[in-house]
Amino acid sequence: MTLSHDQQAEIAAARANLSSTSRPSVPALEAMLFTAIPVLDHGFIRVVDYMGDDAAVVQAARVSYGRGTRKTTEDEGLIRYLMRRCARLNTM
Repeated sequence: MTLSHDQQAEIAAARANLSSTSRPSVPALEAMLFTAIPVLDHGFIRVVDYMGDDAAVVQAARVSYGRGTRKTTEDEGLIRYLMRRCARLNTM
């Protein structure tokens, strides 16, 4: 699927609008932000944002359970729990 001129202009405008962030960033993802990636013959996807690193995932998980921030030594265990839980949900 080819992109229309309007879609190409929208992507170019989004890529040109750089903003600084204090969150961790991933150079490989930053390089592909807003780039159209073809999907089969039916369209495309674009990365428009991403969450950050493991610390962001842990903080979001703790906030969603209403417990606030805990010790960083417990982060690894929480990430393992989340991965097991996601794997279990995907097999259902």
